[in-house]
Amino acid sequence: MIEKKLDCAITDFIWNVFEIHSQLEDIHASWAGLIGITEPQWLILMAITDLDEGQGVAGIDVARKLRVHPTFVTNQTKALERGGFLLRKAAADDGRYVLMSLTPKAKSDIEKLSKRKLALNATMFSELDDKTLADLNVALAAIAKNARLAARLLAIDVS
Repeated sequence: MIEKKLDCAITDFIWNVFEIHSQLEDIHASWAGLIGITEPQWLILMAITDLDEGQGVAGIDVARKLRVHPTFVTNQTKALERGGFLLRKAAADDGRYVLMSLTPKAKSDIEKLSKRKLALNATMFSELDDKTLADLNVALAAIAKNARLAARLLAIDVS
């Protein structure tokens, strides 16, 4: 009987994650629309914001973070560069890599949204304190790691 309860809890968890993912897609699409870009382009800007430590970010690192093909990142970042959102330059130590960073325009556009983003985050996480959120992040990181392993095992099984 415990196994059935666990299976139901896992199914509920998966559907909750699906719902959260769907809502976050809608939210990201809204943010993107406010500055005139697509949702995937918004996610690229957010990934660069998160990854950039002042030297720029390689496209491969953005692709890994977003779990997309590097060619997709290359195509989208070229469009973002044309739109004035990104600076792209060859890495000083290896010209094969292009490092990307946000332009002042992109930083300004994102900053204009920051108060609204804080209010939105406060709404989404209003029932969680710092410790609960930290514990949740640890648990989710473990599930993500195990999901990657499960996906690899399934790929081997299917082959």
